[in-house]
Amino acid sequence: MYPPELRKLIYTTNMIEGYHRQLRKVTKGKSIFPNDDALLKMLYLAMMDVVRKWTGRVQNWGQILLQLTVCYPDRVQVR
Repeated sequence: MYPPELRKLIYTTNMIEGYHRQLRKVTKGKSIFPNDDALLKMLYLAMMDVVRKWTGRVQNWGQILLQLTVCYPDRVQVR
């Protein structure tokens, strides 16, 4: 069982749904792609644009990071 703050971070889907919504918005306007590479390039460029615009911060990140280091000391290293 994870602490409440860590559970909220792990189980949230809002970020994932927002990301998928942005990708759907890009592909919705164009119904036919000449080939698979054209679709992959468009999705890649859209992904780069979405990632560049991400500015949200996670609330209580210091506490969450501390809990992650306790739960997974071999995977998480605090600098």
